[in-house]
Amino acid sequence: MPQAPIQSGVRTAPERAPHLPALEEYDLVVLGSGEGSKYIAWTLAKQGKRVAVIERKYIGGSCPNIACLPSKNIIHSAKVASYFQRSEEFGIEKPSFTIDMPAVRDRKRKMVTGLIEMHLENFKKSGAELIMGSGRFVGSRTLEVTLNDGTTRLLRGTNVIIGTGTRATLEPIPGLAEAQPLTHIEALELDQIPGHLLVMGGGYIGLELAQAMRRFGSRVTIIERNKRLAHREDEDVAQGLRALFEDEGVELVLNAQTKNVSGKSGRSVELVFTQDGAERTVEGTHLLIATGRTPNTEGIGLELAGVELTDRGYVKVNDRLETTAPGVWAIGESAGSPQFTHIAFDDFRVIRDNLAGGNHVTTGRQLPFCMFTDPEFARVGLSETEARAQRLGYRLFKVPMVAVLRTRTLSETRGFMKALVDLGSDRILGFTAFGVDAGDIIASVQIAMIAGLPYTALRDAILTHPTLLEGLIPLFSSVPSIAKADHAQAEPSSIRPRIDTTTAVAR
Repeated sequence: MPQAPIQSGVRTAPERAPHLPALEEYDLVVLGSGEGSKYIAWTLAKQGKRVAVIERKYIGGSCPNIACLPSKNIIHSAKVASYFQRSEEFGIEKPSFTIDMPAVRDRKRKMVTGLIEMHLENFKKSGAELIMGSGRFVGSRTLEVTLNDGTTRLLRGTNVIIGTGTRATLEPIPGLAEAQPLTHIEALELDQIPGHLLVMGGGYIGLELAQAMRRFGSRVTIIERNKRLAHREDEDVAQGLRALFEDEGVELVLNAQTKNVSGKSGRSVELVFTQDGAERTVEGTHLLIATGRTPNTEGIGLELAGVELTDRGYVKVNDRLETTAPGVWAIGESAGSPQFTHIAFDDFRVIRDNLAGGNHVTTGRQLPFCMFTDPEFARVGLSETEARAQRLGYRLFKVPMVAVLRTRTLSETRGFMKALVDLGSDRILGFTAFGVDAGDIIASVQIAMIAGLPYTALRDAILTHPTLLEGLIPLFSSVPSIAKADHAQAEPSSIRPRIDTTTAVAR
């Protein structure tokens, strides 16, 4: 049976002022046009529902405009630049070359323009109404929209979905706001190569853009508050990323707490920080802030709609994505869902099914992810750190990427693959890849995990040679180490004889 929504008191909507426009009724009103929001709007509109989507600026949300796809576009340009820098390795002599940053930016802009046109066509074909303006709640399931031309509309939905996303966090560090730092939005619009880019934050955004700008020719320094990069991941991942960035000439300042900032990004900027008890400074020309995300939930009248927030400012939802107000749902990052486009898309499926009378929940779903450094870091399922925290016994299979012969043909041998396998059932608990095309490699393992297949199904598969996926055979044919929690009693099943993974022929 469907679960009841989170209960909460709902404030009585104020009397509508005489100057407000006439109330327009919709089956569904969606605030924000991001990944989950647009798909639920298009789907219900195609079913004949009257649907309105309110979007302030970015048609289709952040992913096609200022985040996932634009950043990967820029990162690929940087990858091409790295091939020029390594050309002699491939037997190609080159004269000196230059990076045309306006052209790099314009390539990205052209892609974004095409994506916006695609979204507009999808809105037109579906019948969902796209309303460009800023929306805020003025009562239960009722929103006032200030259009971009200054006029207003008043919409009420039988159901309302909040999909307002997040923005880059600007921490209250003295001088930081005055320095006008870059966020990922401005960084992707640069038409010049920063002389010395300071990056505050060693997470996804900071690492991806730091490497790209280094490859374009910037001097780059990363200032990270934790003792290692990717501090929530396993130690071998953190070590691999650190070695990668040091090899590419990126300066790492770890375990550093920024105390104040002075100057202006784009001209000259200075950070003062403490590290191991000592105060230090670093100077650069540009500052990129990448220290987290803040939900866009302030100033949109949620209190007037009876919608409560968590202590971190996200919309409070149950596992059906229902808010504390009947008929109001939240989706994607604004609901506190993991900050990935593919998770927002799954949120769409959850709400779609529940609006149709189902009981689809967010609990227990897989969370694959990929950091698009070069090489990539990707994982699905449990890490070793997480398995140990849960006191799970597991077998660890691990091989270096050089054991996958395809990497040798590409001259991309950095990294490793590893998998955690349940001691008793032979099912795969988690898979990590740090290497070329890691984000694609994990998908095959994830499908095996979804199907509940034992690791031997991949070990004994006939996979095309020479491909990267073929590396799953030497991985699962290697003799694993065994980590047992105190309560783990099961013994590993039979495993093939040991393979020397440094010289393995993946065939």
